[in-house]
Amino acid sequence: MINILLLEDLPEIRAWLSSLVMQVFPDAQIAEAARVHDALGLVSAIKFDLALVDLGLPDGSGVDVVAALREHQPETQSVVVTIHDDDEHLFPALQAGAFGYILKEQARELIIEQLQRISQGEPPLSPSIARRVMAYFAAKSKPQPMSASSAAVPHVSLTDRETEVLLRVAKGYTLPEIGQQLTLSRHTIADYVKQIYRKLNVSSRAEAALEAQRLGLFGR
Repeated sequence: MINILLLEDLPEIRAWLSSLVMQVFPDAQIAEAARVHDALGLVSAIKFDLALVDLGLPDGSGVDVVAALREHQPETQSVVVTIHDDDEHLFPALQAGAFGYILKEQARELIIEQLQRISQGEPPLSPSIARRVMAYFAAKSKPQPMSASSAAVPHVSLTDRETEVLLRVAKGYTLPEIGQQLTLSRHTIADYVKQIYRKLNVSSRAEAALEAQRLGLFGR
């Protein structure tokens, strides 16, 4: 039997991930948490073999849990499971001690295949993430000129995918309809909506529609 920590605040996605885990690790004992605070409490009480960690939580970042596991349970393999495929989320997670980085929007079969690599001692990385990591280290081996734009603090904004989702939310499409339009699962769309609401500091579809209008998305 192995002990697994599952940190995810959306119940539907948590249940979906739990079903994937049980398919790969049928003898697993899963401890679930929806907040960073709850996960840290579990880390102080239970020895985990594996942790599946979302990044955007209501009370903070899953990176804090990854870092706590590295400090207090260095044998635990922490795997980030998220919608974020940008450098701003990827590299802080890896630097904090993440063993793997899986994107939720992949097909169920591919995620299962990546989780199966854990028992073989291989880091579970989504293909696009593996390419990003390789490109990063390839770039690090070359001298990079400093420019004024690269020295500037990056502006926090919606990604292209988040913009696509926001526009459809504002137009009144349901989550399953948006998922069908973008060829993504309902769970993935729900996670995108959560991140969009958090970035825009809104809590309803009506507020999101107003923000979409303010951003000029209806002209697209």
